[in-house]
Amino acid sequence: MPKNSLAEKIATRLRRDILRGKLKPGSPIKERDNAAELGVSRTPMREAIRILAKEGLVELRPARSPIVAQPGFKEVEDQAAVLIALEKLSAELACSHATEEDIEKICALVKRMSDTFDHTDPLDMFELDMQFHSAIAAASHNEPLVNTHRQYLQKLWRARYIAASQRRNRERVVCQHSDIVDALRARDPKAALAAIDTHLHHLAEDVREVIEFESKNAKTT
Repeated sequence: MPKNSLAEKIATRLRRDILRGKLKPGSPIKERDNAAELGVSRTPMREAIRILAKEGLVELRPARSPIVAQPGFKEVEDQAAVLIALEKLSAELACSHATEEDIEKICALVKRMSDTFDHTDPLDMFELDMQFHSAIAAASHNEPLVNTHRQYLQKLWRARYIAASQRRNRERVVCQHSDIVDALRARDPKAALAAIDTHLHHLAEDVREVIEFESKNAKTT
C-alpha cells in the first residue's frame, strides 16, 4: 500500500466536506478531533491537512489549528484569470499534440457526464468535470503546463464547485463540454479557444456574491 494512501483518503474526505460546506471558510480544522472522528492517528491527519494546504483549501497557522481557507474575491479573480489562460493554452496545444487515444479519453468523460447527469451527486459530477479539464491539459503533452494547470485547478477547487453548483444544467455540463471535444477532434485551435471562453469566461463573476459574503461573515478563531 502506498505510504500516503491513508493521508490522501483523509484529504479526499476533508476536501469533500469543504466543498459541500460542512467545513466552512474560516472554520478551524481540529487535528485531534477529526482524527478521532475518522478513527485514525494524528500523523495521517496532519499529512492530509498539508495536502489540502498545498491545494489552497486550508491555511496553516503557527501554533494554532489550521483553518479552511477564505480567499477574497480579488484573489479568486486573479487566479481564475490565470487558470482560464492555462485552459486555453492547454486546448490550443492539445489540438496539435493530442493523440487519438487522448481525445477518446476526453470524449468518454463527456459521455459519462451525459449518461449520468440526471442521477449523479453534484459533487461527483463536479469531480468528473475536473477530470475532463485535467485530461485536456494532459493532452497538451507539455509537462510544465500540466503541473501549473494542476496547481491553479487545485487553488480554485472550491470556487469552481460553487460556480458549477450555481450553473448546474445539462446545457452547460454536457453541451459546452461537447463543443470543446468537437474542436479538439477537428484539431481546430480557434474553435477550441472559443469553446473554452464560452465555458469559463464568467467563472469569477459566478462566485463573486458568495465569496464576498463569506469574506464579510467569515468565522475567526
